[in-house]
Amino acid sequence: VQLQASGGGLVQPGGSLRLSCAASGFTVDDYNIVWFRQAPGKEREGVSCIGSGNEGILYADSVKGRFTISRDNAKNTVHLQMNSLKSEDTAVYYCATNIAAWAPPSLDEYDYDYWGQGTLVTVSS
Repeated sequence: VQLQASGGGLVQPGGSLRLSCAASGFTVDDYNIVWFRQAPGKEREGVSCIGSGNEGILYADSVKGRFTISRDNAKNTVHLQMNSLKSEDTAVYYCATNIAAWAPPSLDEYDYDYWGQGTLVTVSS
């Protein structure tokens, strides 16, 4: 099982970025895929989760209305479209999954056992 996060970079406030989480060793449609982020000096925060199949989507209050998570089954990849970016969105973003058993969508980091390497998003003018 591997997860490869990409798409981070430097963007101005109000701008957009799309992060990608490419999976191998399992099918993204069969398991929850979640995005977390960790800013310097802060705790890791769950950002968004897309549940397996049609189990639903979760967003942190801090990103609702600005971020959209989606799944591309043909490419076995999950995307996080981030619009109207703010300086407080600056962080390393990680994708993660749990393939041990079925579980409802969750933003709790302790529910996930496989993690990608992270991609840095910097929002600054």
